[in-house]
Amino acid sequence: MSGSGESARLVRWQRPSSAWGRRRVTRTTERGGAPRLRLLALLVVIGVVAWLLLPVPALTAVVPAAGSRPAAQPGLPWLSTADDRMVDQTGRTVLLHGFDDDALLESTMKPAPLDATDASLMEGSGFDVVRLPIAWSLLEPERGQFSTAYLDRIASTVAMLNAHHLYVVLDMHFLGWSPVYGGSGAPAWATLSWVPDVQWGPMPSVTRLLSPAINASTAYFWLTSDWQTQYLRTWQFVAERFRGDSGVGGYDIINEAHAFPLLPLRFDKDDLFPFYARAITAIGDVDPNHLFLLENDALGDLPTSVVPISAPDLVYAPHVYTGVLFPPSFTGDPQNLDTHVDELAKEASQLPAAMWVGEFGINTDDSHSSQWIADALDAFAAHSSGWAWWQWRAEGTWSVRSPDGNSLNMTLLRELAQPYLVAAPSGYAASQADGVDGRLLITVATAHGPPAAEVAWSDYTLGSPQVSDSCGAQWTWDPSSSRLSLTVPAGVACQVELSAG
Repeated sequence: MSGSGESARLVRWQRPSSAWGRRRVTRTTERGGAPRLRLLALLVVIGVVAWLLLPVPALTAVVPAAGSRPAAQPGLPWLSTADDRMVDQTGRTVLLHGFDDDALLESTMKPAPLDATDASLMEGSGFDVVRLPIAWSLLEPERGQFSTAYLDRIASTVAMLNAHHLYVVLDMHFLGWSPVYGGSGAPAWATLSWVPDVQWGPMPSVTRLLSPAINASTAYFWLTSDWQTQYLRTWQFVAERFRGDSGVGGYDIINEAHAFPLLPLRFDKDDLFPFYARAITAIGDVDPNHLFLLENDALGDLPTSVVPISAPDLVYAPHVYTGVLFPPSFTGDPQNLDTHVDELAKEASQLPAAMWVGEFGINTDDSHSSQWIADALDAFAAHSSGWAWWQWRAEGTWSVRSPDGNSLNMTLLRELAQPYLVAAPSGYAASQADGVDGRLLITVATAHGPPAAEVAWSDYTLGSPQVSDSCGAQWTWDPSSSRLSLTVPAGVACQVELSAG
């Protein structure tokens, strides 16, 4: 009791009696609390940053050995990867140059037809691949019920393109999550119907993608196994059909996955790349014969937090719209574009995988479009990366051919139809080509590989090539496929120049 009383008297003795004293003590307390709050806030920020940057273990996808594949289609050898290269059955490095075309997507995407004339024009211009978007909503319109009729449409289009020596990359396409919301992708049963779809703008504007329904459905897909399970079963349904077809280059697992509305960095580590590993395992269980294409996080030009995956035949297939869809706008300086492509090549090596740019493009009405295209092609070539332009036949000024088929953007076609080494044995290298004037220089080292090299040359835009060499090289020109076959004598170094006649 006496101690309590003394403590009380001590407190009363220290308490100032004046209003000025009370104010001074209050201000002293406030000044003491602010640093503690700032320190707490700093610790929270450090903790969040550390969590975002926290690495995760490498992943493994279990894929059976490809074993003995069926005979390859004429002119379309089986593709695989070796180190950071895409290669054919003889080990030649393969480059795929071509186009996207959305002819098989939902009506919400206003697809234009894709016909044999399109395939013939692509072949005659030297291209060798079409990235063909397909739709989950049309493959599995009801949960667990798959459409053989739509799969037949896909197979028919693949066969038509293969007949013109064009590989096909099958891309399971998404835009705005689902055609239910005016885009492409998930069937109606894979949407959250009870969440309102607030339409703050037309598809595919950024404001449209802020819809609560789109973001809730997107988040549900990534945060649960519910729809993912059916999605991978859909891929197995497709892969079972094409497992023996060398004309299908590979499977692009999901188009433009992005962190929004989830946290960036952690999305890549906790959701996207673990999903890729599961998808490769699921598809590979049905079809171990094809390439697996993995895209970057499509959240602007921000870097992707790649998680290494141990699996065969991986291809990193990013999309590049630097200075086109993502600011700052391109005005002729290639620095930002080059920096981004360099970053993508680094990410491919981290996976590790070959790199192939699955989409790039620009509005050709843009006054800088020709320069942007030239810079992009130079940047891709610097990393030995093939590419596909978005897209071949569509409305607007991004495409080569009009939807009605009555017009062709020859300026764009010439800019893209650069000669290139389609299949290069070891020891072969090519300069960056000129598709407008027609020029390609091939350098062959003394210790070069034995198979013949194949060169793509656009007969449609450049005519037949003129060939000069320093070593007695042998060559044959096939205008029907726009291919030049080149053989250099064993143990001989050589330079071969191709030019327009």
